[in-house]
Amino acid sequence: MAVIPVELAGRSYEVLVGNGLLNDAIVQARDFIEPYHGRKVPVVADRNALEHHGERLAHSLASDGFGIEWYVVEPGEAAKSWTGLQDLVDWMLALGLTRGDHVFALGGGVVGDLTGFACSIMKRGCGFVQLPTTLLAQVDSSVGGKTAINTAAGKNLVGAFHQPSLVLADLDALATLPPRELRAGYAEVLKYGVLGDADFFDWLEEHGEAVLGLQDAELERAVANSVAAKARIVAEDERETTGKRALLNLGHTFGHALEAETGFSDRLLHGEGVALGMVLAARYSARRGQISEAEASRVTRAIDATGLPAEISALGLDCDGKALVAHMLQDKKMDASGTLPFILLRSIGAAYVDREVALDDVAAFLDEQLQAH
Repeated sequence: MAVIPVELAGRSYEVLVGNGLLNDAIVQARDFIEPYHGRKVPVVADRNALEHHGERLAHSLASDGFGIEWYVVEPGEAAKSWTGLQDLVDWMLALGLTRGDHVFALGGGVVGDLTGFACSIMKRGCGFVQLPTTLLAQVDSSVGGKTAINTAAGKNLVGAFHQPSLVLADLDALATLPPRELRAGYAEVLKYGVLGDADFFDWLEEHGEAVLGLQDAELERAVANSVAAKARIVAEDERETTGKRALLNLGHTFGHALEAETGFSDRLLHGEGVALGMVLAARYSARRGQISEAEASRVTRAIDATGLPAEISALGLDCDGKALVAHMLQDKKMDASGTLPFILLRSIGAAYVDREVALDDVAAFLDEQLQAH
């Protein structure tokens, strides 16, 4: 098992990465379970996660006499809505939860985001524990404290920074993921190599198949390395004020535009959008002379080799570059001057924030990509 500290002033916590952590939750999360003597432990769970992992968690808690009060969330981004938030907060209030209590979130990024945001506003802030069951959630959304819901204006535009008290990333949970979901999560693993760790990217090129094959040693190393990379960045720039944390958005500005154009649907999963976004960021960096065409191609090959989408032309979008740029204008990273920062590359392992990108040039570039390949 790997233990990765997330060092924040006065609010540090640990991310545990290993096999069997849900079976051992009564031990690993005891500090947050003990206060529920005489009450049931509140767990918000994605319906799929409940089906696959609920019994393991319940059995662990029952071994020391604790029961669970379940709140079930239907799978999909639709749960991250005003209505979904209100219903969850009303449930928490009905349970009589206090600011000293902790709510457990079992599932992927949707459950973690929704539960974390609800806890951030519950009586002005109660605690929560992340039990991520998808690869994407384990290496990205469960760590760092970003919580949010979606609105008609766009994805994750209403939210708060609210750090969990503990994250238990049980690698056994990944065995129940459909291959497509596993690959989508792997896109975020690759991201850490592309943005800041060339050696890790090299290692993934060689061992990516073993990671996706859920080989224990390679999988733990990939997840733990990804979490450690994010923890370092979050510790330096928790609220994304210095530009350091913005690097984690590599692939996301392009990716979110593609997700918006496809209706935030199963047509393009978030991780798939990030994968395509990284391809586009690499190619656009090459177009601007920042990296070589060879390096951009290497990023594309690493993504394509996993079965992730590497060409936006394959999506069959009925739009042009201007339409995709219009989606970018709703990006929460847009600053007051109307400038949208892009995360581009100086080399593999060296991402940077570029605030001098002309959106009409981005639109022209996207037109080329939509028509190419």
